[in-house]
Amino acid sequence: MNNFGGLLINEFIKTFKKPRTFISFIALTILVLALQYGFYHDGKEIMKFFTQSLEEDFSINGNMLTSNFITYLILQFLIVQMPLLVTLVSGDIISGEAQTGSLRYLLLRPQTRTQIYFAKWIISMFYTLLLLIWLGILALVVSKFIFPNGDLIAAFSDGVHITRAADCNFKFLEAFGIAFLALGLITSFAMMLSAFAENSISPIIIVMSTVIIFTVIGTFELPVFEFLKPFMFTTHMIVWRDLFENPVPASEIITSCMVMFAHIILFFSIGLFHFNKKDITC
Repeated sequence: MNNFGGLLINEFIKTFKKPRTFISFIALTILVLALQYGFYHDGKEIMKFFTQSLEEDFSINGNMLTSNFITYLILQFLIVQMPLLVTLVSGDIISGEAQTGSLRYLLLRPQTRTQIYFAKWIISMFYTLLLLIWLGILALVVSKFIFPNGDLIAAFSDGVHITRAADCNFKFLEAFGIAFLALGLITSFAMMLSAFAENSISPIIIVMSTVIIFTVIGTFELPVFEFLKPFMFTTHMIVWRDLFENPVPASEIITSCMVMFAHIILFFSIGLFHFNKKDITC
């Protein structure tokens, strides 16, 4: 256990001393602050466009541009982009060392390959968690200082759903939990590819290409694509939005979470199996 603890500390130091590790935090900060700045200055005009169609059926009073609404929009915009940010670390954590030749020397340590892979996976998941916590601070906490508190009005395909301000914090906490599961899936997928690759670029390109292809297919409401959607993990990654429906489709959310968890186990197992069999000669 002590040896594994030392391995974890070593992986943590190696990961967080790389400049690329902090690129995601910087990029996330710039994106969130830019969105908040844009909505603070031009949000009313944007909301007029958003509410124009709603005012035909509803009487809307008060300010819809609340801190909860801004947080919801930020999550919707950025959760789709965050797979690239988490892949910068998880897609490099094995293949990067294989490319430089340091992976061979790591295998000379007393720890088994299984322990090494598991330690790298834990650090990758920890990095993903830190990135999500930072997003939560920027999106939820900072927005409360800029925008007024109030109910969240969200549009869905079947209509408009309202979440009371008092319920929003707990809903967002649940949403971030589901988002961690979704990004944990991406992290495990990227790390699995990293175990197969000999350079850091390939896992990043494959992950992003897969996410883009699945997202585009899932966007189109075409009958030919309908049977594919349940099998694409991106379909389940956006299930956090269902938390803001009324009533909440609990069974669908639980099913999607189970599917994502199964993907994590599958990707982790494949990556671990290959890493244990991998011929590392340089």
